Amino acid sequence: MFDFLLYNEKEPMIFTVPMFWYFFAFIMVVYQFVYRNINFRNLFLMVVSMFFYYKGGGLFFFLLVISTIMDYHFGKIVYETQSIAKKKQIIVFSVVVNLSILAYFKYTFFFADVINYLFNSDLKGYDFLAAASNAVFGTKFDISNIILPVGISFYTFQSMSYAIDIYRGELKPVKNIWDYAFFVSFFPQLVAGPIVRASDFAPQMYEPYKVSEIEYGRALFLIINGLIKKILISDYISINFVDRVFDSPLTYSGFQNLLAVYGYAIQIYCDFSGYTDIAIGLSLLLGFRLNLNFNSPYKAHNITDFWRRWHISLSTWLRDYLYISMGGNRHGRLRTYFNLFMTMLLGGLWHGASVRFIIWGALHGSALAVHKMFLELTTKEGVKQSPTQAEKMFYGFLTFHFVCFCWIFFRAESMSHVSNMLAQILFNFNFALIGEVLTSADSKIFLVMLLGYILHWLPTDWKLNIRETFTLLPDITKAIIIVGVMLLLFQVRTAEVQPFIYFQF
Repeated sequence: MFDFLLYNEKEPMIFTVPMFWYFFAFIMVVYQFVYRNINFRNLFLMVVSMFFYYKGGGLFFFLLVISTIMDYHFGKIVYETQSIAKKKQIIVFSVVVNLSILAYFKYTFFFADVINYLFNSDLKGYDFLAAASNAVFGTKFDISNIILPVGISFYTFQSMSYAIDIYRGELKPVKNIWDYAFFVSFFPQLVAGPIVRASDFAPQMYEPYKVSEIEYGRALFLIINGLIKKILISDYISINFVDRVFDSPLTYSGFQNLLAVYGYAIQIYCDFSGYTDIAIGLSLLLGFRLNLNFNSPYKAHNITDFWRRWHISLSTWLRDYLYISMGGNRHGRLRTYFNLFMTMLLGGLWHGASVRFIIWGALHGSALAVHKMFLELTTKEGVKQSPTQAEKMFYGFLTFHFVCFCWIFFRAESMSHVSNMLAQILFNFNFALIGEVLTSADSKIFLVMLLGYILHWLPTDWKLNIRETFTLLPDITKAIIIVGVMLLLFQVRTAEVQPFIYFQF
């Protein structure tokens, strides 16, 4: 029993393991006795959220605590300071401190390699947190390898925006540091989003618990939907096909490489949107409403529309706190194009310290700028020209394949893997083997991929009807469906735990 209370890196507490659902069942049982008292409810959820992060991140729990204390006081000082100039200084200092912590863990080795390359030096990374742990707790961490804390990119952006919103006059500070710790650590979305704004979440912390029967049914539907996306589709095609091809592209034909690219496109969507579906569903059961984070992104007719549908909480965060801060579209066309490009370039760097992520961000930034230019050129006398249905389909086809092309840089292990994969697709496609590949032992995998795309491209009305039909079913019928789905997922799940892709960011 006591082993459950200790961190075990081989048994992380994530949504797809039974241990998490035992943990959540315990929360819901206790919740029945505490939810009426708002202060006690918030304190209880803060404690279990901090424990959840400890079970997933170990000693990095202390880093989350430090960030919480630091940003709470930044926000308080900004609110209490009268001078606009001093407010700006505090905000700048807050942003610098937060980004410095993030940069240390994510970019130390990257920047050291760049400096060593440019100046023929011999800088080396050093994990101060690991060294402190070895000295105080007697652990034996490798101090020459900086481990990335789980979810640091998400909770840093979330925490950092708190003081900025107070500075902008969009938010008043929460009542106390315990409430702020609850906001930052809320466990359903802590490690992989969606990124929650304090202006959206803070008011809910002081409202009585209220979940209608319809919302309860929707929450269950979201959780089931997310688990199906993750386990039945994402994990299955990843382990059985996509990972194999991306790890060794020269072993497979160009056609198989192309199928792997399509496979990764639906894998990362089902993995990430599956996580946020579960997070939104769990939050709703607890009485908190999180914003939509994915809206059928592969239905987009252009790259701008794609970023209005994909990882909405990050794209809107980058827009509101980076793009607008750089000037947005207020300083002429060229500056607008540059701001779009730089926003996505930095968005790519946010994902990781690698040339591949920078290229991925630069490609999307360039595409956004080109699309903005295209819209301006096709606007006549202030009226935008609406595309025909055929044009929408064509633009949608181009957008989808551009996004898939960019995913190669996002997923590949190295630039040499990118080159090999593109070379196979362009120069070794091997059309003669298409029939053999499609009827091979991998055919089940391709059918699952196809199923993923069919479900993704279903008309929105159909999806809403399916969800609402489920919510209106009798509880006993819901229970039977849930048990059936759980048995199915238990049969297809892998022996090893498959972390969500965005845990690495």
